[in-house]
Amino acid sequence: MPLGRDTQASTGQPPEPPQLITKHCKVVISNRSFSENDERIMAGKVKWVTDIEKSVLINNFEKRGWIQVAENEDWNFYWMSVQTIRNVFSVETGYRLSDDQIVNHFPNHYELTRKDLMVKNIKRYRKELEKEGSPLAEKDENGKYIYLDFVPVTFMLPADYNLFVEEFRKNPSSTWIMKPCGKAQGKGIFLINKLSQIKKWSRDSKTSSFVSQSSKEAYVISLYINNPLLIGGKKFDLRLYVLVSTYRPLRCYMYKLGFCRFCTVKYTPSTSELDNMFVHLTNVAIQKHGDDYNHIHGGKWTVSNLRLYLESTRGKEVTNKLFDEIHWIIVQSLKAVAPVMNNDKHCFECYGYDIIIDDKLKPWLIEVNASPSLTSSTANDRILKYNLINDTLNIAVPNGEIPDCKWNKSPPKEVLGNYEVLYDEEMAQSDGPDRDLRSRPGQSTGVKGNRARDSGKPVLTTWK
Repeated sequence: MPLGRDTQASTGQPPEPPQLITKHCKVVISNRSFSENDERIMAGKVKWVTDIEKSVLINNFEKRGWIQVAENEDWNFYWMSVQTIRNVFSVETGYRLSDDQIVNHFPNHYELTRKDLMVKNIKRYRKELEKEGSPLAEKDENGKYIYLDFVPVTFMLPADYNLFVEEFRKNPSSTWIMKPCGKAQGKGIFLINKLSQIKKWSRDSKTSSFVSQSSKEAYVISLYINNPLLIGGKKFDLRLYVLVSTYRPLRCYMYKLGFCRFCTVKYTPSTSELDNMFVHLTNVAIQKHGDDYNHIHGGKWTVSNLRLYLESTRGKEVTNKLFDEIHWIIVQSLKAVAPVMNNDKHCFECYGYDIIIDDKLKPWLIEVNASPSLTSSTANDRILKYNLINDTLNIAVPNGEIPDCKWNKSPPKEVLGNYEVLYDEEMAQSDGPDRDLRSRPGQSTGVKGNRARDSGKPVLTTWK
């Protein structure tokens, strides 16, 4: 179905201006002057298409005076679903984008956004740094990475079943969380604490047919963070938005207005509650079905509220260090996938990062989403997501003009809105080769129990 259809019913916006109606009628009305007039009006305006009909997107396009067209017409900007991007860049279609066309995903974004591939790429990145003798890959006396230990211990199932069993037996009282590699919104997730619960995965685990990356049955199993930081007795995670405009050189931006998503039921590590997803999973898609879900605030806190809470309960210094470490994690995860990412000049991407903080104030990267939800669960949510899209478009489509893929300058600070530069590889390289060895502010004081920080060792930085 053409995507240039009328969207007014869903957005509640006023009727389309006459030139758009003319455009829609063009195939029916053969009046030559009508058509030419239409073309004249559209000249110089960005022509957009989307297959994700969310009002926060459409209102942003309309505010700019951009023109909606059908997907089979000439377009400049296409906000696509991940399924569509797969078709656009597939070998079969052989589609070629022109210099005045941009899209909102990198062709193989899944190297970061599929749970199994993200872990595989981070593991590969660590090993490469180790081979190079990089101080970033330093390990402690137990063989644990000091700086790069930010993803829970994870195995692919069924391929790594035997490795998982070996690890499980080292600590048989541990809890693990199983997630399907290619699903989102908490679908198909469950917790286990006994091997018998996943015995079915052991069947044929050695056969190559199960190792296929595209297998719909592939799961990841990760050590469950069973000591999450609780607020009001409830577990939460952070949803942070990160915009990548290019991977080579890497340039990324952090959105300041992320939020916390809370569970509706108080947390307990009790094994009797392992099946209660209202205790363990923060996904709004799950929590909104709970009896205690609050439709006014949607079980959400702003990141700035979290920061204020932590500063008042834990102190400013450790709070700053926590957020510094979160930024560190994000940059390292992007560096891990940069070499394998197809850095197409027509692409940018706004990722949704999910971070869990444990009770020692250590952040853990749980997963990265390629299409973070643009559905608004509350009024504040709608404002945040509208502003997120607005600021993203200001960076991705400078001045709201027809894109030019050959333009590769950094946008001026005044157009960033609520984004701030997280890492700019070109700028980092111009600062000198010793950049990675500079310590982050406040690191030597550290949190009790962390060897690297207790010893006063600098924690390495690569983004400021």
